[in-house]
Amino acid sequence: MSEHAIEFLRGWIGEKVHCQSQHKIDQQAETLARECAAKAAEVGIPLEDIQEEVGDIQELIASRLEEAAEADEHQQAAGKAAK
Repeated sequence: MSEHAIEFLRGWIGEKVHCQSQHKIDQQAETLARECAAKAAEVGIPLEDIQEEVGDIQELIASRLEEAAEADEHQQAAGKAAK
């Protein structure tokens, strides 16, 4: 994957992928994957270039959403324990 495509993907995920409730992750990942593909096309990055490196973009985004949700749960639990 080109350096341009890598930087695009990192920036886009950092901007768009935020904590979601666990039950909405699949739906949110599907929506974000479509948005990412459209934005990549706008800046001249073929989706194939991204998928060549990371595989299924929707699965990657779902994974990042799950990580964010788990981190938020741990942070909330730590906050409650500190009280």
